[in-house]
Amino acid sequence: MRKVPRQERSRRMVERIVTAGREVLVGSGYDAFSTNRVAAAAGISPGSLYQYFPDKAAVLDVIVDRYWDEVADRVAAALADRVGETGPAMVRATAAAALAALETDRALLRVIHEDLPPRRLAAQRRALEQRVRQLLTAVLTARPGDPGRSPDVQAWVIVLAIENLTLRWVLDEPGADRAQLLDEIVHLVTGYVSTAQLGDPGPD
Repeated sequence: MRKVPRQERSRRMVERIVTAGREVLVGSGYDAFSTNRVAAAAGISPGSLYQYFPDKAAVLDVIVDRYWDEVADRVAAALADRVGETGPAMVRATAAAALAALETDRALLRVIHEDLPPRRLAAQRRALEQRVRQLLTAVLTARPGDPGRSPDVQAWVIVLAIENLTLRWVLDEPGADRAQLLDEIVHLVTGYVSTAQLGDPGPD
């Protein structure tokens, strides 16, 4: 962004541009994304847009950053709320939160994931993964388990598994319904991490 908006009027203009940019990206795709199209969609001149964004890449960066921030906020909040729960419930809640976050704007997710160059997504994906991984590591560390296994490594494996499974389900729309997917993710994760470490009370 060329300058940080400090006045309310400037902040509204930036929001207007970003909202229009999001609409253009979804409606026209990455290849057709341009500052002229964004300015037209926002109902402003290209010169007004350039006061805040030097080029289309800057507009795109804000759109992508905000999208992944929204996803991370939802998943992290769900995981933080489930720290005291048993393992399967926590896993299911985290996967459900990831699904809900990714489904919020399926069209934008598809453009971001399938049309944008991978390098544009790398930093945002890593930030999302690291944020959730830190929370999950804290959960795993607080529970009894095999001292020979690293909670941080386990958290990394779990986060990547949930992220990729939920992402592919939203994009590919396979035959499995939502409940089936969540059941399979719970089985996968609880089978990977010992039930003792996940806090499952086990049979009476």
